[in-house]
Amino acid sequence: MTLSGMLLTGCGQAVSQSPSTGKAGVAAQPAGSIENCGRTMTFTSVPERIVAMTPGQSELLVKLGAADKVAAEAQTKGRELLPELKERGDVKQLSDQMPPSREVLLGANPDFVYSPTAYEFTAEQGFASIEQLKDAGAESYIATAGCMARRSKAEVSDILTDIENIGAIVGAGSNTSAVRTEAAEVLSSVEKAVDGKDKPTVVELFVEGNSVAAIGAGIEYDMIKTAGGNNLFSPSDEAFAKFFSAMISPETLVEKNPEVIVFTTLDKAHEATTRTFLKEKFPEVAAVKNDRLVAISSDDVMPGTWGNLRAVEQIAKGLHPDAF
Repeated sequence: MTLSGMLLTGCGQAVSQSPSTGKAGVAAQPAGSIENCGRTMTFTSVPERIVAMTPGQSELLVKLGAADKVAAEAQTKGRELLPELKERGDVKQLSDQMPPSREVLLGANPDFVYSPTAYEFTAEQGFASIEQLKDAGAESYIATAGCMARRSKAEVSDILTDIENIGAIVGAGSNTSAVRTEAAEVLSSVEKAVDGKDKPTVVELFVEGNSVAAIGAGIEYDMIKTAGGNNLFSPSDEAFAKFFSAMISPETLVEKNPEVIVFTTLDKAHEATTRTFLKEKFPEVAAVKNDRLVAISSDDVMPGTWGNLRAVEQIAKGLHPDAF
């Protein structure tokens, strides 16, 4: 995935639902009305053919007990299907690095599409729009932190809203509450571990070739805050007023001189390349000099995924190793 594709991520949302059990042979009830990114969706039945637009979306669906409803996933970046999906033998992988084309997605005949951001529905890029999917009989849900109107103020806790909404949509019943409680406990555990600790200065980067982008807003910014770090870039900075990420010069990174660098990776090879790049280009930056480089998977910063919680834990351990 290119830098622009990886960074295109976000509208809060809420659910008004009918009671849903969906367990022990009891028919799951439709979710009713769901507010998502300024849209109201009405579900009169539980979806049976879901397309997860990243493996992270698949993971959350599986965790909610909806593995049997996942028909396909996209943007796999070479990842294998989760065991719960692979064992079925009929779940398709629609695309590798980019969202599937309009024809490919519609060809999967979904009745529900779960996406991390609005980018996956950009018709100008050749992807199926929300309206086109609606015309084909499929509703589309964008993760709360991926809504365009929320991209600069998203929070890690937005995943709790997504768990409630997706749980209602797929008829997860009481499992929704259990998964939400587990997620809330992860965040609470991290916050307690770092409470009162001195906050190291941090920058979060994505390196592509010789280009360096910094994160100054959005869900990744909140991850650092939740993990007990002091991000040297901020939503109040002019560079991040309209978008949560911006290209920075080598001089800017040297001037900021962070104690810790968090960087997102596409795969192990990209992680190794980024580490080498930082060590060769910025040997005098404190984070590099002291080898305080924390790599997190780009999958785990995609909104609406369980990976958001893994990333917070990983960052917190990198910032405060003595607290864990």
